[in-house]
Amino acid sequence: MDISKLKGHVPDAVLTQIPAVMEKFQVNTPLRLAHFLSQCAHESNDFKAVTENLNYSANALMGTFKKYFPTTEKALLYERKPEKIGNCVYANRMDNGDEASGDGYKYRGRGYIQLTGKVNYKAFDKVVDEDVVASPELVATKYPLLSAGWYWNSRALNVSSDKGAGDDVVTEVTKKVNGGVNGLDDRLKHFKTFYSLLA
Repeated sequence: MDISKLKGHVPDAVLTQIPAVMEKFQVNTPLRLAHFLSQCAHESNDFKAVTENLNYSANALMGTFKKYFPTTEKALLYERKPEKIGNCVYANRMDNGDEASGDGYKYRGRGYIQLTGKVNYKAFDKVVDEDVVASPELVATKYPLLSAGWYWNSRALNVSSDKGAGDDVVTEVTKKVNGGVNGLDDRLKHFKTFYSLLA
């Protein structure tokens, strides 16, 4: 498989990270790689976002995190305070401590498929040499694609990808990555582009 055909469609910085993901997580067929990259591209705004943006307005908090911000009064206390927001919405779950621990913001989403929560950072830590639990920013700066590969592998997404190139398969993969079908049209567009280049 000639990944150089992706040049111009995928940033060079991403291209250089692909071989490690292919080797470590067997994302090593045109189908698997096209599915993988299409999800990464969508989740990261075309490989531009490597850290979760938690800079929400009060209205956005009440829409996105209604469970945590049921009232305007509470939302206004957190509005445009990313660290406070992360510590609130990710507290006491995914192995994170309480709001005061700071774990929610420390282990916020990073990488091309947002690795979130201390439990996932600890699991990903086992496949790299550096200590990403102590230095979580490494997931964004050094391992944005490899962390996405780890997530992909942990959800057995190669198995789903091997089912084919149809819209139904892209939809199945999307549900496993996203929990729903947010951005499905964009994911389909990316998949068709990448698969036509690689197949």
